[in-house]
Amino acid sequence: MGKKGKKEKKGRGAEKTAAKMEKKVSKRSRKEETFMYNELYIYSIRKGTWTKVDIPGPPPRRCAHQAVVVPQGGGQLWIFGGEFASPDGEQFYHYKDLWVLHLATKTWEQIRSTGGPSGRSGHRMVAWKRQLILFGGFHESTRDYIYYSDVYTFSLDTFLWSKLSPSGPGPTPRSGCLMAVTPQGSIAIYGGYSKQRVKKDVDKGTQHSDMFLLKPEDGGEDKWTWTRVNPSGVKPTVRSGFSVAVAPNHQILVFGGVCDEEEEEHLEGSFFNDLYIYDAAKSRWFAAQLKGPKSEKKRRRRGKADDPEGATEEETGGTSAPEPLEVIKEVVSEDGTVITIKQVLTPSGLGVQPPPKADDSASEASSTGQEPCPRSSAMLAVKHGLLYVYGGMFEAGDRQVTLSDLYCLDLHKMEEWKTLVEMDPKSQEWLEESDSEEDSSSDEEGAEGGDEDQEEDSSEDSAEEGADPQHPEVAHGEQYEEYLSRTEQHWLKLARNHVGPDAKEKKVLRVAQAMAKACFDDAVPDIAQAKH
Repeated sequence: MGKKGKKEKKGRGAEKTAAKMEKKVSKRSRKEETFMYNELYIYSIRKGTWTKVDIPGPPPRRCAHQAVVVPQGGGQLWIFGGEFASPDGEQFYHYKDLWVLHLATKTWEQIRSTGGPSGRSGHRMVAWKRQLILFGGFHESTRDYIYYSDVYTFSLDTFLWSKLSPSGPGPTPRSGCLMAVTPQGSIAIYGGYSKQRVKKDVDKGTQHSDMFLLKPEDGGEDKWTWTRVNPSGVKPTVRSGFSVAVAPNHQILVFGGVCDEEEEEHLEGSFFNDLYIYDAAKSRWFAAQLKGPKSEKKRRRRGKADDPEGATEEETGGTSAPEPLEVIKEVVSEDGTVITIKQVLTPSGLGVQPPPKADDSASEASSTGQEPCPRSSAMLAVKHGLLYVYGGMFEAGDRQVTLSDLYCLDLHKMEEWKTLVEMDPKSQEWLEESDSEEDSSSDEEGAEGGDEDQEEDSSEDSAEEGADPQHPEVAHGEQYEEYLSRTEQHWLKLARNHVGPDAKEKKVLRVAQAMAKACFDDAVPDIAQAKH
């Protein structure tokens, strides 16, 4: 048979091993499953539709990275760092790579520059003049973890990294904080999360609520100073996982988040869907308040005009103290499980502006029930005076649910949220699958692969037809993550053929990575033997 037969046999072995690995993985606890993506989508505001954009050579799959858009070169999207975890959790690492997407030519480019930040996740990065400025983040391994408070700059002219050493007392190490450029040219840092070990195998998390300004000193851009500030006004309650955007008037917007209450071996979170505004010019926080739709306000005013003179509070229904409004939404999973989301909306609702005038008072504000449900880690963007909120996640009992809905809010009118894309139960990503799904998976396994002889026959038929592909070889000294990044498209194509066109994307990904791992593990001993 020669080398060709040996390669075909090894290829079939990799596929069979991968199939067995996939079955084992599917039976593990879904709480530990994580699915990473490196897809690029564009939302057309005019058409109201999402479009997936396939550009060759993208960064490897990741999450918890940072992305910044700058106008240079016809528009560029810069990405740094983040983390990768395989679906079974056996592979986990942090990135320290820097990528740029050239929007004009729709091409990806990896920028290789030494002296930059170490690998990390949860950091924050902003564009400041002709530089990218990066702060904080964390790195975690199987043995230990570390949080950062360092600051780096990357020049968009020279493509060089520099580490800053600001004077003055700065923030303690943290990740997931607010980082935004103020109209005065300073950089605001607020909140964030960190944890520390209090005793063996016991960690204590801290949700920070302090605020700092990083200011450039006069006479240059290389010297900076930390200053702690204590803004006035209505501050956000303690939380982490909130989302940040900057309004057209340079006010900083903070949406949602979660407040975790930690006990030993127990973590429970309260999620938010409120909106806060930080006015850097006044160093003041505001809790946003929505006015409600104009038509509703006019009806209420007419109703007041029609009220008989001298009517008592009891006769008019007691309108002097508006009651909180409870909005109930239901999310139905594919296995039929119904999760109910309850929101209690206070009369003040949401708001960005100072207290409204008398005819726009909070008692006249109404809710359409279209507000985004409480969530953390949503994406925020402002375009043409509209605030967009996409996705995020929330917890319901032991389940974590990722969202794909989209809302917008007119920041000039501040009337009401509008739903652009509703929550689609079919697209919900459940990080813990139900027993019924596991049973279904087991049934499928029994129906598809219960007969070992049948599997052997099908493999032989495949070999005879010449359908078995030649898999990419492992380069000398190549690590698994490098091999997977380089050959991922090959394995995804192979996995789709293996599981069928109707399989879920996360199952395709699971099988693809299992195949790649099996092929890599088979090849490594051969490479080691060849060296000797």
